[in-house]
Amino acid sequence: MCCVTVIQSQDGWRVNYPQTDVCALKGSTVYISCDITYPPGIDPSDIKDRFWFTKEKDGEAVDLTTDSEYSDRVKYECLSKRCYLIITDLRESDSAEYKFTLMTNKPGEKYTGSPGVTLSVTGLQVQVRRSDSTWLELTYHSSCVLSDRPEYVWYKNEEIIKRGSSLLVSSGSTDRYSCYLRGPTGQRSPAVYGPQRPSVSVSPSAEMMEGDSVNLTCSADANPAANYTWYKEDEDSPRASGQNFTITDFTAEHSGNYYCEAQNEMGRSNSTLRLITSSEKGGSTWSTTTTVFASISAVFLLIIILAVLYIRMIKQRDQRITFRSH
Repeated sequence: MCCVTVIQSQDGWRVNYPQTDVCALKGSTVYISCDITYPPGIDPSDIKDRFWFTKEKDGEAVDLTTDSEYSDRVKYECLSKRCYLIITDLRESDSAEYKFTLMTNKPGEKYTGSPGVTLSVTGLQVQVRRSDSTWLELTYHSSCVLSDRPEYVWYKNEEIIKRGSSLLVSSGSTDRYSCYLRGPTGQRSPAVYGPQRPSVSVSPSAEMMEGDSVNLTCSADANPAANYTWYKEDEDSPRASGQNFTITDFTAEHSGNYYCEAQNEMGRSNSTLRLITSSEKGGSTWSTTTTVFASISAVFLLIIILAVLYIRMIKQRDQRITFRSH
């Protein structure tokens, strides 16, 4: 990081950026500055406008304070001949080259410091490294040089458990670990954790017919992102890898229980088993079963009706016999 004179016009204007490369954490506030040298005889009141920009529209610089992406997050401050750009609540999308420009009262007279200041916005991350078969080492990571002595606090779920630059945790833990950087902006990393129990979806969801294709999709909440492997029950070798598994030309041999395993550096988890059955091509079994069931039902109903009529006839005959006997 050095002081570089980036422009000096023939009229004696000059713009210096004390830092030409700036790195800052997402969510924090950054200060970018420049120093202005005026030509002899120029009064600051001769400057009509001055602002910072990253974009141009129709060849003209776009003032950051009018850019909707920076709404309510940008502020300018000028003290004597030093001007500051202040950006709050930094986003990774704010990473760009920032330039300072000024215009005088003379029509068409303007000066821009170019090249400008390159801002890199990064998040605080936790890296996972396997220490041995039992333990994992968690360390903070950022591409920015934050300070000489950064202070970190480690969380297990939402409870503080340690202070320091690293943390050892047991492999296969289902807890969530995050790192907090103490300071004015209070940065906290996303939590790292092993895969939660995966969910499996099947398409189509109806009973499979021989010759059809079936698509299995596995998903699990995890950080770092999980890798997926597919197995068939009672088989040691995996059937496929990746989040999606497709079985084409489905046959009876494909029937059985399938499950996926989600795995990342923190641990692994298996899905619940899914039972897939197959039937004959064209669904003739279903149509035959339906027809036979309908025929049996009709015969059974006819027998009931005949039985009811027969019982009525017997009762009516008995009533006539009883009446005559009286």
